[in-house]
Amino acid sequence: MHILFFTQHFPPESNAPASRTFDHCKQWIAKGHQVTVITCAPNHPKGILFKGYKNRLWQSEDINGIRVIRIWCVITPNKGFFKRIFGYMTFFPGSILAGLFIRKVDVVVGTSPQIFSPIAAGIVSFFKRTPWVFELRDILSESLLATNLVQNKFLLRLLKYFEVFLYKRADAMVVVTNGFKNILINQGIQPKKVYVITNGVDLEKFKPIPKNRSLMESLNIENSFIAGYIGTHGLAHGLDSILYAAELIQNKYKNNNIKIILLGDGANKESLIDLSNKLNLKNVLFLDLVPRHKIHLYWSILDVSIIHLKKTNIFDTYIPSKIFEAMGMGIPLLHCVSGESADIVKLNNLGCIVESENAEDIASSLIDLSQNNHKIETYRTANIAASSKFSRVNLANKMMDVLEKL
Repeated sequence: MHILFFTQHFPPESNAPASRTFDHCKQWIAKGHQVTVITCAPNHPKGILFKGYKNRLWQSEDINGIRVIRIWCVITPNKGFFKRIFGYMTFFPGSILAGLFIRKVDVVVGTSPQIFSPIAAGIVSFFKRTPWVFELRDILSESLLATNLVQNKFLLRLLKYFEVFLYKRADAMVVVTNGFKNILINQGIQPKKVYVITNGVDLEKFKPIPKNRSLMESLNIENSFIAGYIGTHGLAHGLDSILYAAELIQNKYKNNNIKIILLGDGANKESLIDLSNKLNLKNVLFLDLVPRHKIHLYWSILDVSIIHLKKTNIFDTYIPSKIFEAMGMGIPLLHCVSGESADIVKLNNLGCIVESENAEDIASSLIDLSQNNHKIETYRTANIAASSKFSRVNLANKMMDVLEKL
């Protein structure tokens, strides 16, 4: 089978969409299938081209047997909604044109979170008379409402109508949570065409390893209890609550042992650094993005992984991909998201569940964990045991079953 895959994010970028797509494509190649990915030059999230790449009309490379075609688009940092939309729109026509030139395609897949990749996939599938699979990782209209990026109710209703139109046109919908599936069914999408394939973890890369002591020494945290957030610093993540928790730990509880790492980038990072400086926090360390082949070293030094999203109903249907990487590494969770993801944490005993945007509860839970080694080891063991359920190999095979049905 020849799979044509549209995505604006692909390695060497290391965000969740890029990682999921790469791991799935890699497994399909191992099973003897042919995969062509249409994407752009790697630049996320800073809007700066990665070393060795140029923003050309067309360039092709081979990554682990995957044919990767990179087309031109306007490159913008992951800041400012309308700038990002403009960048996505410039990717749209070139990706369609590139897709039309790919021969002997059996199925076309387009993945969100940005909506233009699935649309481009749908257009190409129409002209090629091949099935179209829409992989839904984010419901755009709901996310825009939750983060207040768009407040015009008419525009949001119009966007929602268009989203449902696309869902109905697709031959299959692959969604990452049961919550998303329920939303689609309530919008009139036939249940039989909606498949749940959650995010997962590459267990060859994310597995329990000893703490990297040299890294801890370089960061001057070798004798500390380390809690960390690794991921996007966006509006949806509400990371200011973690900083307010750090302030309580530092000033109210007078605890000097706990250190909090925030690793990543995003639209809100600069304001978070400003807030940290304003609060005069000595127990928070901001780290820039690191290459994906090194990220497991930073996971290894964590005693607890913090998972946090803003407190809003739509995020109850989300399952942050960071859960699975922490699971593979055997890192206990401080989980500040309700809904479906909290159910996974509770069912598998992966860590503590805390109310989102509640700095007091976050602070007190971190202090409790830092003083309870038995609880930490219990959670660590449970994470390792649960990780095999969410192996990317198994999930890629599950998605291949969907593609082969069409």
